[in-house]
Amino acid sequence: MALDYKKAGVDIAAGEALVDWLKSESQGSQPHQERLVSGIGGFAALFRAQFPEMKKPCLVSATDGVGTKLKLAVEFDRYEGIGQDLVAMCVNDLICCGARPLFFLDYYAVGQLDLNRAKVFLSGLRNACVESDCALIGGETAEMPGVYQGKDFDCAGFAVGVVDEDKVLGAHRVQEGDVLVGVPSSGFHSNGYSLLRQVFVEDRSEWVDELLKPTALYVKALHEVLSVSDQVHAVAHITGGGMDNLLRVLPDGFSAILRPWDIPKPFKVVQERAQLSQEQLLKTFNCGVGMILVVSPSQASAIHQSLRRSGFSSFDLGEVVASPGQEKQWQL
Repeated sequence: MALDYKKAGVDIAAGEALVDWLKSESQGSQPHQERLVSGIGGFAALFRAQFPEMKKPCLVSATDGVGTKLKLAVEFDRYEGIGQDLVAMCVNDLICCGARPLFFLDYYAVGQLDLNRAKVFLSGLRNACVESDCALIGGETAEMPGVYQGKDFDCAGFAVGVVDEDKVLGAHRVQEGDVLVGVPSSGFHSNGYSLLRQVFVEDRSEWVDELLKPTALYVKALHEVLSVSDQVHAVAHITGGGMDNLLRVLPDGFSAILRPWDIPKPFKVVQERAQLSQEQLLKTFNCGVGMILVVSPSQASAIHQSLRRSGFSSFDLGEVVASPGQEKQWQL
């Protein structure tokens, strides 16, 4: 029997059709359009990197995926939020440095390319890029029969942003007495799903809306905060590992004292079903806190107001304390 690439499971025409569709959808409507020299469809994408408003422009990069949340998307044939998940996991990391996103690339791998599913995924991804003021300039669609079975797929994202080096946020700015401002998550975001799929194995259909809520996009809200206050010292994106992510923005010799907050019901259901201790829960999931801002106490009120104007509630989550000679930690 004669064979060709399509019979072997790779439909080049379908891949080209997907690229053409995405190019037409994105034509002339990209963030940073004036910086795009070339974009989707070429061997590489070109972006003008001129930042005269910055003294020492520093490029910032981040990459991430969506993890086993993809298994639920496949199981329920719901892909509309996965593209946003992918963008959010990357650009929310960029903002932790104080960077503003510039451009984004994606990697989408399947066993067999289904144009409708791919378009739903990419539409969500593109919309999330627009919401985050980030140009979608390229990517890779890989059709790999034999590697992925049935409708299984994987995706990865790559984001690049820029920040003035003198304004980089991080542990080096954090001081004793700084206030921790918690910004709510939209749900489980994109972490902990290997456990969640087991916890809800008997009633996933009843929980699917909650489980597939897309990850919140914080970029615009946090850039608004940074525009009104220069007293944001650090930002922690609460992803896999839960509250332990806060330790990444604490300098040696300092710890965080957290105040109790109202943990949303879905997390409490997981705690009960999985028989997790409070510490295990807080070290696995975001528990309703998507971002933590470490700020000067004098600016906490103004920062809460700015977040409200951007559509986010917020609350005082605790404070930074000196702990000389001790390993940095958080305590509730």
